[in-house]
Amino acid sequence: MVSDRQVYVTSGLPSYINGDLADGNIILIVDDNPANLGLLSDLLDDAGFEVWAARDGESAIRKAEYAPPDIILLDVMMPGIDGFETCRRLKSNPLTQEIPVIFMTALSETVDKVKGLNLGAVDYITKPFQNEEVLARVKLHLKLQKLTETLAAQNLLLKQEILEREGAEAALHQLNQELEKRVEERTQELQQAQVNLIQKEKMSALGQLVAGVAHEINNPIGCIVGNIICAKEYIQDLIEHVKLYQQKFPNPGKEIEEHESEIDLEYLLEDLPNLISSMKAGSDRIHQISISLRKFSRSDTDFKTAFNIHEGIDSTLLILKHRLKANDNRPEIKTIKDYGDLPLVECYPGQINQVFMNIISNAIDAFDEYSESHSYEEIAANPNTITIRTEYSAAERRAIVRIEDNGSGISEEVKQQMFEPLFTTKALGKGTGLGLSISRQIVVDKHGGELSCISTPGIGAAFAISLPIL
Repeated sequence: MVSDRQVYVTSGLPSYINGDLADGNIILIVDDNPANLGLLSDLLDDAGFEVWAARDGESAIRKAEYAPPDIILLDVMMPGIDGFETCRRLKSNPLTQEIPVIFMTALSETVDKVKGLNLGAVDYITKPFQNEEVLARVKLHLKLQKLTETLAAQNLLLKQEILEREGAEAALHQLNQELEKRVEERTQELQQAQVNLIQKEKMSALGQLVAGVAHEINNPIGCIVGNIICAKEYIQDLIEHVKLYQQKFPNPGKEIEEHESEIDLEYLLEDLPNLISSMKAGSDRIHQISISLRKFSRSDTDFKTAFNIHEGIDSTLLILKHRLKANDNRPEIKTIKDYGDLPLVECYPGQINQVFMNIISNAIDAFDEYSESHSYEEIAANPNTITIRTEYSAAERRAIVRIEDNGSGISEEVKQQMFEPLFTTKALGKGTGLGLSISRQIVVDKHGGELSCISTPGIGAAFAISLPIL
């Protein structure tokens, strides 16, 4: 166990420049929870790291200024200054601004995660901790830091060599261009790495949640469906038995006749089969919902699998059905499905479902925002509509999905930035700016497809997803 009284050592360049990523690297853990400190300290110590600890933000800043660690694991909620303020101070201090900061937070705090990234953090680790994930993320950012420092060293050598040559002015100009190019490439790589980590965690959490709900629904509903079938047969037998008694004993006596009148036996015998049939229809509906949830949340393997695009769209719409219903501000959002004859598509089904979810959810958000400034009657006169069309292009061997809405549309300025990470037009707390960026990465980078948007302000927006048929 590592305490706040541990002796610290100073060093020059990080020790991983010429050695193993874990060997001798210093990790500063900042958390007011002794259990978390102990758990992470033991894990990282066993992996070969040198571990420091701090219980609050002020002491963490002092330690980092005295002897900068190689990386900082920073809790969000702490006494005194919280993790966000601690990160802001670290990044504003020249002595500590280059130290990578990884936040430790909960899965539900999506807005806090984005806020942390905007403050300069490189990543986050979710609670409860997964040992493999903690080690993987720490090693990843140590490697990125190593590459950054190696690049800086190489750039310094390159600059010195060029300045020693004749024509130093022209050479310096060339160096600046190369440096700018390398910085831009490096920034894009780091940004993409962050988006990839967020996308993987989001899919994993959503898949586990939906699959778990589907499993929990399926078990009891399976029991209900099976029992309803038997109950229907038993009730039919009892009804036939009662009718047989009525035929054989037309005068059963005053007490039985009074009870028959009290329970309205004739209506009961007529309505009971209808009631059982209605219960069976309801349980069958729940069973179909469970199947759709499992289809939507199916885990992706390391290779692409044949997938029915229409099933993915249907399961997505079923999950979003509660958001499509009418509410106090607007009527029901209509959905129109115009499906063509599509072959199975070789893809990662869970990721493609996420693309459908992101685009359709954005359309619903736009309708909800529009309803805040327009009356119920105005919207009812021109109903909110989402139209989904699919077609197969034999010439290009591509499956094409078009998701269109008749909302307020998207301006040209927003269209130029809408696929960039962390860009959003939604109010604080209502959007992370990652949905369309992740969707484009899934369609373009992971599947070799195309994702485009055509929109006219005041008319609506149309997204086209094009996937190759292998």
